[in-house]
Amino acid sequence: MLDPSSSEEESDEGLEEESRDVLAAAGGSQRAPPAPAREGRREAPGRAGGGGGAARPGSPSPSVLSEGRDEPERQLDEEQERRIRLQLYVFVVRCIAYPFNAKQPTDMARRQQKLNKQQLQLLKERFQAFLNGETQIVADEAFCNAVRSYYEVFLKSDRVARMVQSGGCSANDFREVFKKNIEKRVRSLPEIDGLSKETVLSSWIAKYDAIYRGEEDLCKQPNRMALSAVSELILSKEQLYEMFQQILGIKKLEHQLLYNACQLDNADEQAAQIRRELDGRLQLAEKMAKERKFPKFIAKEMENMYIEELRSSVNLLMANLESLPVSKGGPEFKLQKLKRSQNSAFLDIGDENEIQLSKSDVVLSFTLEIVIMEVQGLKSVAPNRIVYCTMEVEGGEKLQTDQAEASRPQWGTQGDFTTTHPRPVVKVKLFTESTGVLALEDKELGRVILYPTSNSSKSAELHRMMVPKSSQDSDLKIKLAVRMDKPPHMKHSGYLYALGQKVWKRWKKRYFVLVQVSQYTFAMCSYREKKSEPQELMQLEGYTVDYTDPHPGLQGGQMFFNAVKEGDTVIFASDDEQDRILWVQAMYRATGQSYKPVPAIQTQKVNPKGGTLHAGAQLRKFYADRFQKHGMDEFISASPCKLDHAFLFRILQRQTLDHRLNDSYSCLGWFSPGQVFVLDEYCARYGVRGCHRHLCYLTELMEHSESGAVVDPTLLHYSFAFCASHVHGSRPDGIGTVSMEEKDRFEEIKERLSFLLENQISHFRYCFPFGRPEGALKATLSLLERVLMKDIATPIPAEEVKKVVRKCLEKAALINYTRLTEYAKIEETMSQASPARKLEDVLHLAELCIEVLQQNEEHHAEAFAWWPDLLAEHAEKFWALFTVDMDTALEAQPQDSWDSFPLFQLLNNFLRNDTLLCNGKFHKHLQEIFVPLVVRYVDLMESSIAQSIHRGFEQETWQPVNNGSATSEDLFWKLDALQMFVFDLHWPEQEFAHHLEQRLKLMASDMIEACVKRTRTAFELKLQKASKTTDLRIPASVCTMLNVLVDAKKQSTKLCALDGGQEQQYHSKIDDLIDSTVKEIISMLVSKFVAVLEGVLSKLSRYDEGTFFSSILSFTVKAAAKYVDVPKPGMDLADTYIMFVRQNQDILREKVNEEMYIEKLFDQWYSSSMKVICVWLADRLDLQLHIYQLKTLIKIVKKTYRDFRLQGVLEGTLNSKTYDTLHRRLTVEEATASVSEGGLQGITMKDSDEEEEEG
Repeated sequence: MLDPSSSEEESDEGLEEESRDVLAAAGGSQRAPPAPAREGRREAPGRAGGGGGAARPGSPSPSVLSEGRDEPERQLDEEQERRIRLQLYVFVVRCIAYPFNAKQPTDMARRQQKLNKQQLQLLKERFQAFLNGETQIVADEAFCNAVRSYYEVFLKSDRVARMVQSGGCSANDFREVFKKNIEKRVRSLPEIDGLSKETVLSSWIAKYDAIYRGEEDLCKQPNRMALSAVSELILSKEQLYEMFQQILGIKKLEHQLLYNACQLDNADEQAAQIRRELDGRLQLAEKMAKERKFPKFIAKEMENMYIEELRSSVNLLMANLESLPVSKGGPEFKLQKLKRSQNSAFLDIGDENEIQLSKSDVVLSFTLEIVIMEVQGLKSVAPNRIVYCTMEVEGGEKLQTDQAEASRPQWGTQGDFTTTHPRPVVKVKLFTESTGVLALEDKELGRVILYPTSNSSKSAELHRMMVPKSSQDSDLKIKLAVRMDKPPHMKHSGYLYALGQKVWKRWKKRYFVLVQVSQYTFAMCSYREKKSEPQELMQLEGYTVDYTDPHPGLQGGQMFFNAVKEGDTVIFASDDEQDRILWVQAMYRATGQSYKPVPAIQTQKVNPKGGTLHAGAQLRKFYADRFQKHGMDEFISASPCKLDHAFLFRILQRQTLDHRLNDSYSCLGWFSPGQVFVLDEYCARYGVRGCHRHLCYLTELMEHSESGAVVDPTLLHYSFAFCASHVHGSRPDGIGTVSMEEKDRFEEIKERLSFLLENQISHFRYCFPFGRPEGALKATLSLLERVLMKDIATPIPAEEVKKVVRKCLEKAALINYTRLTEYAKIEETMSQASPARKLEDVLHLAELCIEVLQQNEEHHAEAFAWWPDLLAEHAEKFWALFTVDMDTALEAQPQDSWDSFPLFQLLNNFLRNDTLLCNGKFHKHLQEIFVPLVVRYVDLMESSIAQSIHRGFEQETWQPVNNGSATSEDLFWKLDALQMFVFDLHWPEQEFAHHLEQRLKLMASDMIEACVKRTRTAFELKLQKASKTTDLRIPASVCTMLNVLVDAKKQSTKLCALDGGQEQQYHSKIDDLIDSTVKEIISMLVSKFVAVLEGVLSKLSRYDEGTFFSSILSFTVKAAAKYVDVPKPGMDLADTYIMFVRQNQDILREKVNEEMYIEKLFDQWYSSSMKVICVWLADRLDLQLHIYQLKTLIKIVKKTYRDFRLQGVLEGTLNSKTYDTLHRRLTVEEATASVSEGGLQGITMKDSDEEEEEG
């Protein structure tokens, strides 16, 4: 991904040169081996081998720089690497064995278990099985859709696969992405009574967990979690040893040898080692100050500051060590002496006025356990007498055992005592109860006096008792055990011969105790019996202990050693070699001297009694030989002060980071608590500068990040901020010296880090897929702003940061679109495919582009919240790249092809809902392309609809189809479809959108107008051909025409309405036209119906009084009535007309769709009918109606009135003035006929009259 800079290569070469001398000092006179290559160094992608996403192996591998060398040289390099690792391991295990600066942190964020490729594949299979219905998990459709989207978009994503491969993805990341996805879905769901959305969310998450776990045995889950929690939080020393064996590639045997040789289980030895190391560091600082050999600093005055920093750091370590409890076992002793030690001389380098210890400062406290078992050889007492024992430590209280019979003097009683005497006197006495009346005390049978020490045997032994002279028990023995525990601050004790100049001025054997007062204060004390305070003492500070040859003039003692100080020499001697070795080792730890005493090597040492060397010495010699055989001695004896710990720590930290990135946790570069603890302790103990530590850490993290690993930018930020504050002189810990190397490396890393961050921001979709790790992109942007700062105090102008981010996002647009086109294989399509295929692929590409931008908005917009306009610019750049492919595909489309409109709708629907992209550059370009197409499409559709109207009405059969005829239905569907199509375009530019709407409304108005006019013409023609007699029945086609007008009226309100704000304004022209046409059609229909009525009335006119035809008809009827049953005259004519009215009413009611038009028609029909009859009667005011005329009219009028009332004609219309006039005339005529003719045979105008026949 990134090429390393040349300066980094030069620094690596410098490290290799430096490493040649790292172990030279440790190896003494051994030849310095060739330099090791950088262990496990990565290959940058720009070099041979390319950089994959895999991290380096945890165990060191052969250097890649040695691949081309000969086999001997390669083996030599491997050996050199092994030696460096062993030397490192020695320092590491010492830090673990006796830490005094750092603790394992307990507040670090717990890391999740990482997912690997196999687990990802298994997860895909489980979700696929759920989607296929192969699981027992019950789910609704909404949840299935959410899982399907999650599976298709997230689980199958290549970016997720790459993140899993890089080791930066955990199960929690997968769960959080699903949770975020469903939260958005659930929020969009409608509310359900009794079911909260929180309940739905928790239910869905539970189902997700069930799918994720699959068929795993859930009972194993807690065990795995417990193990991971332990390994991620606090580790024991053994676990830390094992971890760093893996990190540094140390074999178990090598660890065991080093463990024994370093005496890691001996706290005194470890504390002494620390004191020697700190003393060596102080000497090194003094030497540097004396010789004026300093590292190169950015300012000359920093040289003296550097020495002060070294001294203060060592003083701080000394204070930390001094604050520890002595042997970590005597807290009360620590509290007693801590106040003194804070003012001791080591805090003031060069001050000779040391505070001397008094005898009371070294008073010890011992615990004695005396166990009396039994007495043997008791003969002077009768078997049934009672005996008992007493025990006491001289100067203390006296205790007594239980009573026992003399025949079985056994007890097993323990007495516990406390004394301050290193050489106490223990007295045990045997008594028998006195039987005499006057006896005041019990009789003493025997006693034993013991002088135990802490080195005495702890097991029960038989001791001969002293008995009175007259006693018969000459062989009286007592079996007892005396256990005297050694206090933790008593480091060694025993009998020695001693001779000194200031103390112990006579050569004699004394009982000595080595007492540790504090971590830096030891005293050699000699004690007498029954004394708490020492007779004499010597403070060991400043002394050097070593083995010496025997002194011929001194009698007593066989093995000699001495303690030497300026102006004083003390000679000691022990009785055997093993005792001497133990004393020298104990005093060597106490003095803190850098020189390690080594006894003269003897193949065999004969003791004074003629025997061989002590078994312990033989064992020590065996281990020493074995240790030297495996070549470990040089690493143990190497002086830490003479090694380059900056170089060693760089290797240690690199190897630790490699191991961490390869463990089972998604650590993102964070060390585990145990690793942090060891690294902190190493830096403090061996003086690794904090800036160097963080510079190395930054380098390693950047190399891993460049190789594809996921690194938390917050971690980079911490280290960079530390280095920046150091280089710019504002560190919180007060360290002010800055070396030129640190400054140069910082500037180099700053430039490299800036390039890395810009590259990550440019690849934000792939470095932080789906916003994971959470908050990482936002932290990266924050770190970039920090890196761009000139110094730590001056903030960078916001415009400069914005400029850099803009440049990154421009690159990101090109990267994202390039990878998208590669995925869609669009280049092949554009060069070879057919126009239809090109359009199809561009449509698919547009969907992918929208999905990419939606994901950016969902997962990354929050990180860019400071610059929302930059994200919009990124999207515009992205769409600009898409424009090239889109224009190419559209240019290839044939003329008058409308298949590209779905592309516009897809893009426009996305763009118009984005406030930053709506009417942006790409959006306007899209409109410019499609404006001509839309206009052309509307023009062609208008012409096509006009032609379909012309052809349709020419061939129209007027058969009813839905709400009208076939032509009208087709017309209204086309108009509606065209308007819906244009509406669905949601044209973003308001002016053109209004123009389109207005044009389509006017077009619809014109088309409906043509439809109405053609319908009216056809109606008129059809009505002219209809019959004018009572045989007339309204044809279905006439009803269909009327329905066409009704439908046109309805459609015009939708198709011709213009949006006028709050009200709906209608197209008045078409509205008026339809209303007038309907009126005309109703009038024509009524005229037709009235014409039929007029025909009926014309037939009745034949019976008018005074006409020739009337007298003939009357005579004929009367003459015929004498011979046959003649029907009632006029009834058939009335019945025929009434049938005509009723049937046409039914036809209209059934086949016309608009009730309002039917009511208008019936109103006019009724009114016109009554008017025609009234006019006909008015013409005959002077004539009396013929009986047949009267009967017919009465029946027609009454039936018409009733029928139209049943059809819903209102009372006001029914009882009009015309009807009243008509009713009065017929009533008068009826009365006249009743007088002259004798009645109308049941026909009357009265409402109560029940007629026999009903039409």
